[in-house]
Amino acid sequence: MKDAVQWLLKGEPFVEYRTRVDLLCQLENEPEVIYAKQRMVEDQKIQLLLQELKDWPGKVLNSHKSASQPFHKLSFVADLGLTKNDLSVDMVVQKIFEHQSDEGPFQLPTNVPTHFGGSGTDTRGWALCDAPVIIYSIAKFGYDRDAKVQNAVKYLAGLVHENGWHCVVSKELGKFRGPGRKKDPCPYATLAMLKMLSQFDDWRQSKEAHIGAECLLDLWQRSLEVHPYMFYMGTDFRKLKAPFVWYDILHVLDVLSKFSWLKSDSRLVEMANLVASKADREGKFTPESEWKAWKGWDFGQKKQPSRWLTFLVLRTLKSIS
Repeated sequence: MKDAVQWLLKGEPFVEYRTRVDLLCQLENEPEVIYAKQRMVEDQKIQLLLQELKDWPGKVLNSHKSASQPFHKLSFVADLGLTKNDLSVDMVVQKIFEHQSDEGPFQLPTNVPTHFGGSGTDTRGWALCDAPVIIYSIAKFGYDRDAKVQNAVKYLAGLVHENGWHCVVSKELGKFRGPGRKKDPCPYATLAMLKMLSQFDDWRQSKEAHIGAECLLDLWQRSLEVHPYMFYMGTDFRKLKAPFVWYDILHVLDVLSKFSWLKSDSRLVEMANLVASKADREGKFTPESEWKAWKGWDFGQKKQPSRWLTFLVLRTLKSIS
């Protein structure tokens, strides 16, 4: 791991910054960390992302799985470590706050066709495929104590069932529901909800978090026979992929690793061992699948090791060990 970490430190500023903070446990006020973050914020790729997010919420939502969706890019920026003290971030969050639903979650422009149970017209609404991801990002930016955010979290957490979170959309989106049985948990919605809850001290140990974690681990244990809402945990699921957008092994493992009480769970350990086995002789990891929307990034290809993907794996495994 030591050689891999040294390799990460020679990478792009955002990789170096997170490596120093998360793997080397350096403090934010140390000169090397300050310098790495400054260069990260000034980096052209990051600036382009922030510029795009300033146009929040962007175009009408057409697919939650699309890696080019602004709310996925918002999550990536949050994972890099930008905060509300960064002017661009606060500008975007204030735009998000402008469209809060009566229930609490923040809305996105969307259009659900009539044959899927919607109105067929452009409207604002939310779904468990997007709302928790937005709140996760806002919380990581440092707005976790904001009353608007707290209300949204409480409402969404309250939607849990005994087997996880189901496919739920706001009233504006009509009767839309994904391709699954009504009583089944939605694996991605449950993953997104756990990801959100992991950012709040008051919810990390909650009954809701335990239910969600058990849902995902049970699906892993029964991956050959149970596939609610057509979410499989087969070959494609087990491919390493970045950034965290949809339902894949590293994303699930990363989220579950944020709950310390799961460390000794044999199912989590099995998942971690599978991911760890994908390292090359130098301890580096190569993407096995890629998002076309991120083609210009080092994780947007499958030909050579990716520093960001390697960092994500090492950080996740470190959290579990």
